[in-house]
Amino acid sequence: MTPQEATARVESLLALLEQAKTSDYIGEGVSQLAHALQAAARARAAGAPVNEILAALLHDVGHLCAGPSAPNMEGLGVLRHEEVGADHLAGLGFCADVVDLVRGHVAAKRYLVGAEPGYAARLSEASRATLRHQGGPLSTSERRAFEALPHFRALLRVRAWDEAAKQRDLRVDDLSSYASLLRDHLLHG
Repeated sequence: MTPQEATARVESLLALLEQAKTSDYIGEGVSQLAHALQAAARARAAGAPVNEILAALLHDVGHLCAGPSAPNMEGLGVLRHEEVGADHLAGLGFCADVVDLVRGHVAAKRYLVGAEPGYAARLSEASRATLRHQGGPLSTSERRAFEALPHFRALLRVRAWDEAAKQRDLRVDDLSSYASLLRDHLLHG
């Protein structure tokens, strides 16, 4: 990919995210953009590797890039948004690590609901509602398979940042602070 192509892809992605500045995040009290920025800020604050920061920023991009006719979860966002988003990012040239983390962030929620007693009760109302559309808790055999994934721990971290990224009026770095990180990733992955 040329530097010009990387810049154009980043600008397109940033514009998509910027449009989400006023998009409701499925009843969570923050916009889609605020949610993405809060998740990425938490990853940065944790000293996470670049791939995890980018996955935290982009984990819900499937809600934004899917067309208006995409199947939805009864007003709670795009059904299988993790697959839609992962495929979109792969098409843009993101590395498998970022794509896999985006693709697995819903499975991480399902894993935790099945593995940790009381986890479901700590989820927001909207997150509990989407869980029903996402297949509910993973079974014991599905949890074992999930634990064997090479990014298992990273998936749990992305999930934790996702769940914590719902605070009203939290001040974090703006979207432009991720432009060079995104561009460098696309050029050097």
